[in-house]
Order: sequence, then C-alpha cells, then structure tokens
Amino acid sequence: MSNEKIILGIDPGTTIMGFGLIKVVGKKMSFLQLNELDLKKYSDHYLKLKLIFERTIELIDTHHPDEIAIEAPFFGKNVQSMLKLGRAQGVAMAAGLSREVPITEYSPKKIKMAITGSGNASKEQVAKMLQSLLDLKTLPKNLDATDGLAAAVCHFYNQGRVEIGKSYSGWSAFVKQNEDRVKK
Repeated sequence: MSNEKIILGIDPGTTIMGFGLIKVVGKKMSFLQLNELDLKKYSDHYLKLKLIFERTIELIDTHHPDEIAIEAPFFGKNVQSMLKLGRAQGVAMAAGLSREVPITEYSPKKIKMAITGSGNASKEQVAKMLQSLLDLKTLPKNLDATDGLAAAVCHFYNQGRVEIGKSYSGWSAFVKQNEDRVKK
C-alpha cells in the first residue's frame, strides 16, 4: 500500500485568506483544490477572524488533511497590519490544532525558494511555477490562493528534512515549544 496524505496550505490574511490542497502519494504530488476566502466586504475584524476559523474548520472536516502548512507573517513596518495578520494566522492555526492536525510554519522567502529557487520571486512567478508543476489549466485572479497552494507544495518539498520550520502537533506541543510566550 502506498503512503498517501493530504496537505492543506494556508496564506492567512484579513482581506483574503488563500488556501490550496495537494494529495501526496509516495513521492508524487497532485493538485486537489485552490481557492480563497474573500473578507473584503466585512469591516468587523472579529467577524473576519471568526470566518477564517470557520472556513479552516470546514476545509479540515471536508478534506481531512494530514498536515497543514501555513505562511508565517512577514515583518513589516506597519504594526497594526502585523497584529491583524498574526491574529489571522493564529486563528487558522487554532482551527488546525483543535482538530489535532500537525501544523508547520514557513516564511514567505522559504516558500518562494522552494517553489521557484529564488526567495525574492514575485507572486506571479510563484503562480506560474505552480501552474507548470501541478498542470493547472488556469490561474485565479487573486494570487492569494496560489500563495496558499505554494505553502502546501513547499511543505511537500521539505518533508524529511530536519529543519523545516516550526511544527506543532497539538496545543501541548505548541505551548512546550513556545514557553517564552506563556504568561506565568
């Protein structure tokens, strides 16, 4: 029997959350789905977080991913944007952890490097490479969906490597690996 698993990739955001799913059989990956959760029409930040959580739970309950790969927020100059992105990522992670799906974070540079060979690649370059790798007929209008798919593909390429990012198998593992963040 071949080793088979599904990887859910998420590009968290409070305007658009992109996601993609791939199926891995042995050492071969195939495309399952990519899409986005459009949150632009909502002004309430807490409602957006609730919708991110619910959509992530829905994806997990529908597709039963074995692992989740999530893009870590990049460090920008706008502190408020960073906080919002961190919350979006945290809510998506909480959804995965609540279903006991192991999660691995990857920096945007690491994802771009895994897909294109350049950590400075554009969203368009990443999307075109994914189109070629996974034989996608068309690309979505917004490239947040391909960013989510890119996180899943990056995870596939980094499997079996010792250092692949922060990985959590549940709440206790998260707390243990982040003891410096726990209020005592």
